[in-house]
Amino acid sequence: MSKKKTAIETTKLGNKIKTGKGKKPVGKAEGNVMDAGEEPVGRKETFRFFFGLLLLVLALFTLLSFTSYLFTGADDQCLIEEGTMEGEYTNYAGAVGAYWANFWINHCFGFSAFIIPVFLIAAAMKLMRAYKVRLWKWFLHCTVLVIWISVTASFCLQELFENLTGWNFINPGGNHGMFICHWLNQRIGVIGTFMTLLLVAIAYLAYVSNETIQWIRRLLNPVDYIKSKMPAKEKTEDMPETAEAQDTGTDDTDNTGPFEEEPTEEQAQTIELEVNPSPDGQEKPKGHAAARRAGDPERPELELDIVETKKEEVADKDGKGAVEPYDPKLDLENYHYPTLDLLDKRTDDAMPIDMTEQNQKKDRIIEVLRNFGVEIVSITATVGPTVTLYEITQAQGVRISRIRNLEDDIAQSLSAKGIRIIAPIPGKGTIGIEVPNDKPRIVSMESILNSRKFRETSYELPIALGKTITNEVFMVDLAKMPHLLVAGATGQGKSVGLNAIITSLLYKKHPAELKFVMVDPKKVEFSIYSPIENHFLAKIADEDDEPIITDVQKVVATLKSLCAEMDTRYDLLKKARVRNIKEYNAKFKNRQLNPENGHRFMPYIVVVIDEFGDLIMTAGKEVELPIARIAQLARAVGIHMIIATQRPTTNIITGTIKANFPARMAFKVSSMIDSRTILDQPGANRLIGRGDMLFLSGSEPVRVQCAFVDTPEVERITNYIAQQQSYLGPFELPKVEMEGEGGGIGDTADIGSWDPLLHQAAQLVVATQQGSTSMIQRKFAIGYNRAGRIMDQLEKIGVVGAAQGSKPREVLYADESSLQMRFDQMGIK
Repeated sequence: MSKKKTAIETTKLGNKIKTGKGKKPVGKAEGNVMDAGEEPVGRKETFRFFFGLLLLVLALFTLLSFTSYLFTGADDQCLIEEGTMEGEYTNYAGAVGAYWANFWINHCFGFSAFIIPVFLIAAAMKLMRAYKVRLWKWFLHCTVLVIWISVTASFCLQELFENLTGWNFINPGGNHGMFICHWLNQRIGVIGTFMTLLLVAIAYLAYVSNETIQWIRRLLNPVDYIKSKMPAKEKTEDMPETAEAQDTGTDDTDNTGPFEEEPTEEQAQTIELEVNPSPDGQEKPKGHAAARRAGDPERPELELDIVETKKEEVADKDGKGAVEPYDPKLDLENYHYPTLDLLDKRTDDAMPIDMTEQNQKKDRIIEVLRNFGVEIVSITATVGPTVTLYEITQAQGVRISRIRNLEDDIAQSLSAKGIRIIAPIPGKGTIGIEVPNDKPRIVSMESILNSRKFRETSYELPIALGKTITNEVFMVDLAKMPHLLVAGATGQGKSVGLNAIITSLLYKKHPAELKFVMVDPKKVEFSIYSPIENHFLAKIADEDDEPIITDVQKVVATLKSLCAEMDTRYDLLKKARVRNIKEYNAKFKNRQLNPENGHRFMPYIVVVIDEFGDLIMTAGKEVELPIARIAQLARAVGIHMIIATQRPTTNIITGTIKANFPARMAFKVSSMIDSRTILDQPGANRLIGRGDMLFLSGSEPVRVQCAFVDTPEVERITNYIAQQQSYLGPFELPKVEMEGEGGGIGDTADIGSWDPLLHQAAQLVVATQQGSTSMIQRKFAIGYNRAGRIMDQLEKIGVVGAAQGSKPREVLYADESSLQMRFDQMGIK
């Protein structure tokens, strides 16, 4: 007798935990615990029940109309053929039932249509939770039976119904069966059709039960099967010669014929037991023939019955009842991932290789090298979307440095925008010359996301960037990088690259698994992602502003909030005794962490910052320090950063940033110095633009043509997501109190931290009406860092305005008297 179970509905996670009566669930915080025998009914459960009830009514109606059609179909046939609903139909389900039955029986599947209401009843029981039904197995079996019975009925019963029965109004296999049967008869004949139907039936029965295979084996070898069922005495009397041959060992002739017999299932289960030695030390003879030889009276053979032992039941996990794993996706169980038809299909990938162009460039390369005394022994070309890689092998005695120095000469001969020489190619004994194609091809985002490599990837955060020179889809895992630095001059594809990264993640991750924090100082790049605010975006709690962060002060607050979220997540990892977010979420899904103790499912958080250089110039250390802290520590708790800048200079990409961003994505830059700043080597200055990039996540960069995703495509994707079921709001980041908050700007609690020169610096700034850090540095002979801190404190107490790039700050006090009143109010001397 099964135990009654109590269902506990979790109020926040949307999952249901089934536990034993009186036992405490492991999962999200409890809702209202129901008494034994009660069923918690939520809105979703009510919808499932009524939908199942509707299916049950439809199934019964279908069964009634089908059954009645067998007896009333002849009377209703004339009215059905006339297509009228006004006549007097004799079908028990009325005119609708007559048409319904005629459609499924005559126009579709014939008698096998009776399986359809059976499946509908099973589906109804599943939805109403009256029975536990494996619906996919029911669907599989019902589909096979409907099709097979339809074809078989047309093959075997069609002429019978036409000639012998009075049911000439019924097509036994339906139009479907007639069509398939006629199609098979035309191609493989009647006998071939019969054999095909028999083969399908045997294959299906073998899938259902292994007894089918044993039955076929018995049918093919009936003699062995009869012998296996004979009593032991009859076997011995019927086969004396064989027994004697086995006992005397005088005849080893194989009497089994040309085929080697394999033991049947009954024979394989036979266990031969060794008889214990007799008291006189001699072993008792085995078998009936041996018994006769020993002079013992012949005794009947004792059959051995194998008693199956009962397996012990596995105890419930932790003694708390069997529970289903937590699935975070159930919060938005009706969410559908974006489809590929939202992206534009481009025909550039089908363009053939221009052999004339390739041969001309090959000849020019060989000519230039020979003019400078460099002989080569082989040259091969690998044609990519925008660049062709020519691999050459120099003759004996030719130094690599001589070819490397000819980079500009080869570019001049080919009239190319810029070439790149790889000398030598890592892992090969050749030298590579990358030459731009005259007609570059666009790599569409649709072709990348539709590739098997992307669809079957096991990456945690897969990013499909584009295609390599060898036309292979280039993918990386952001979770392993773990942070990415993107740089490139204006108009070289940086923004398209960021959109490709975000699009890849939107196509692969569920809103419950991933959140974005988007920082856009330009205010126009990421605005197209605003519609997915409640699905994928995150912002500080209790903030009414847009989730796309554009204000510098909000950037600082958000970064500090992310630091607080990071610290909270590390505390949860410590309590859960795990090392990273993957192990933590696995424990949470398996109900090993109790939400009552503060545990929760952790989505990945990807921070995307555009125009990082502008933030550094505006906020300086206030932005750089929290970014560095997040980059150093946040990998284990699932927070990853992508920062982009169009000015890869050393004052923007500092040593701290470079040390914590090992993965780099470099589009075309203007100078070799900029290339060395981002990649620690030249090469980015030789790119041709329009998505041509170098990706570095190790020792050697990989040249990739970035996938192109246009703004209308992104808008279609975000609108598709926005129209679906969503959360009530964006993912909430913890609110962190900023410096100066709580008691107004310049709270007196910070009096002890004011710089001693603050008052004098304020008087200087008001007197000169110039809010300049360099002026304070010169006048008081102090370092730049201290002067910068003084300027920040002047901004905090309201003497100067916010920084405006390279321009001096606005001075907010016109005379020293009003300034002194401010200082007196704050108690600063």
